[in-house]
Amino acid sequence: MKRVVITGLGIHSCIGDNLTEVCRSLFMGKSGIGLDQARLEYGYRSHLVGMVKDVELKGVLERRKRITFSEEAAFAYMATEQALTDAGIDSDWLARNEVGIIYGNDSSAKATIEAHNTIVETKETTAVGAGAVFQSMNSSVTMNLATIYGLRGINMTISAACASGSHAIGLGHLYIRHGLQNMIICGGAQETHYYGQASFDALNAFSVRTDEPHKASRPFDASRDGLVPSGGAATLILEELEHAKKRGAKIYGEIIGYGFSSNAGNISQPSSQGCENAISRAMMDAGIMKKEISYINAHATSTIQGDMCEAIALTNIFQDYNTPVSSTKSMTGHECWMAGASEVLYTLLMMQHSFIAPNINFETPDEYSEKLNIVPVAIEKKLDVCLSNSFGFGGTNSALIFRKSII
Repeated sequence: MKRVVITGLGIHSCIGDNLTEVCRSLFMGKSGIGLDQARLEYGYRSHLVGMVKDVELKGVLERRKRITFSEEAAFAYMATEQALTDAGIDSDWLARNEVGIIYGNDSSAKATIEAHNTIVETKETTAVGAGAVFQSMNSSVTMNLATIYGLRGINMTISAACASGSHAIGLGHLYIRHGLQNMIICGGAQETHYYGQASFDALNAFSVRTDEPHKASRPFDASRDGLVPSGGAATLILEELEHAKKRGAKIYGEIIGYGFSSNAGNISQPSSQGCENAISRAMMDAGIMKKEISYINAHATSTIQGDMCEAIALTNIFQDYNTPVSSTKSMTGHECWMAGASEVLYTLLMMQHSFIAPNINFETPDEYSEKLNIVPVAIEKKLDVCLSNSFGFGGTNSALIFRKSII
């Protein structure tokens, strides 16, 4: 089997739109949560949201290319530009080499609703313009980026709810591991426009702690009252180890395990057994022992049931090892389709700079989280082997294990 390493990172998130800013926010425990008045006016019960900067591509890309971009594709473009630069990859290199793309995305509501509104107003489908179809498809990210960068390898979008970004990395890792590709652009993207997340608000899934936005996302805390929606995009460049060495690439770490499972239960309810199955499969794939895990970036979204199920799973597996745990969603909110990719990136930054980002707002444990070693403030710690969990609606579960040292 080939070995798979990460040679480039890029991010556009509510805690920063470059690696330096994001790393600083993680260490400082800085929240990116704020209030969006447009959500309140639209009819949301909660207008809490991760405050992600809008992307302006005018002057960056010619109009012919811009008109096919959805909001999430624009986020992904910004993250991918960073990641390719970070990996030392330019347009000439892409033209000479086969590179693939596998990206996680599970909605494009803003583009779809805006096209619908235009047709209702004009009574003409042609009024939406030639770019509308490419904006409104779930594959908006991959089709736009593959075209702009001239990619000739695997080209695929993974729609797996809040595990989309993680599964994209896991599948990219498998393609390279089996010798089918040498390099794949992987990641996850999430639109932030209020059109895209209203149905979640309708489920009473969001926190209503609007008086203190930065304290609203409270993974594992007994007083949590729901998640805070967020978004953006995160891109990772996956590469076969010898291929990376040959071109002298910087290496952040190696992906050594990918685990997955399905809950086979209620469409919206999590499962501790499903979580446990994915984690156990990832460890089996990595060929490591439980005690070797240095840190766990938990999926924990700040919901009652979700955090409980993950806490039970983590306790069942790691209770004898006091493994440090934190959820970066305490700072970013739940980045949904992007989260599985961004949280791998966040953890890689921690590994590079030898610290564990805090689970902010963790003040009072409940009967499940009290059994975990949850890190409430940033601590300096050398990390070598880390686990990142991602779980989503429909019972889709993903777990990724990566190692800093290249043995």
